Amino acid sequence: MGLEELRALVTRHARPDTTTAIDGVLASKIERPAPPYTSMTGTVLALIAQGTKRLALGERVYDYRAGQYLIASVDLPVTGHFVDVSPEHPALGFGLVLRPSVVAELLLRAAPTDLPPAPGSTPSGIAVSDAPDELVDAAARMLLLLARPRDAAVLAPLIEREIVWRLLTGAQGATVRQLGLADSSLAHVARAVRWIRDHYAESFRVEDAARVAGMSVSAFYRNFQAVTAMSPIQFQKQIRLQQARLLLATDAHDVTGVGHRVGYDSPSQFSREYRRHFGAPPSRDAVRLRETALAAVPSLP
Repeated sequence: MGLEELRALVTRHARPDTTTAIDGVLASKIERPAPPYTSMTGTVLALIAQGTKRLALGERVYDYRAGQYLIASVDLPVTGHFVDVSPEHPALGFGLVLRPSVVAELLLRAAPTDLPPAPGSTPSGIAVSDAPDELVDAAARMLLLLARPRDAAVLAPLIEREIVWRLLTGAQGATVRQLGLADSSLAHVARAVRWIRDHYAESFRVEDAARVAGMSVSAFYRNFQAVTAMSPIQFQKQIRLQQARLLLATDAHDVTGVGHRVGYDSPSQFSREYRRHFGAPPSRDAVRLRETALAAVPSLP
């Protein structure tokens, strides 16, 4: 099966919230254009069946289109949107949550010669590649199981492993492999990412995050920037501003209170950084969010 079959299956099974009846399997259909919006990637495979998406991580910009896939190996704050979307030509995508336990299981089964060599440096947390036919076929067969619930219980875990295997042995195999290695540099950075997300409203020193990661300060800083395209403090700011935007979408009248809740002691600094990041001051952007419901736009990374 190819992209045509995948498009038809995504069109048939996509829900407003992108989830499906199979845990960890996602299907996305976007019919209306929207300004760039912020979200967290999760650890996920996102395969485009139709359309083109632009994604920004820090200073890096990724464009990927039909027949290409994106790997997010760390849960990262990104800004993205689909290009040239319309009801007549919607953006269609397949997604699969990447579970470290599945990656680890396959690594144990694989022979050393089955996998690409380990990278010489820490890979970025996001990567884009062309999707081989075998990957597109496996994604389509996974979606076919949505109409066959009896088969899905047995076959979905097998196809999940097939998809992950295609990724492990493909162009981004070195990146995906690190998801399953508890002592990889990516795993160390991911621990710090989770810690910063859990404590985003609190001040911290880079030394604190490095200690959580189990790395020296210099190694941590270097690897963190390689994975996230940001410094730890810039990453925290992204999380704070994203959380503030979510809060303002539901309460547009308490800008100062929202700024304080996400960690800003200075209302003027909060307003200044918010405007720089989202292109409008908090109060005006909150009204726009409520009018356009940007906070509820469903999509894959």
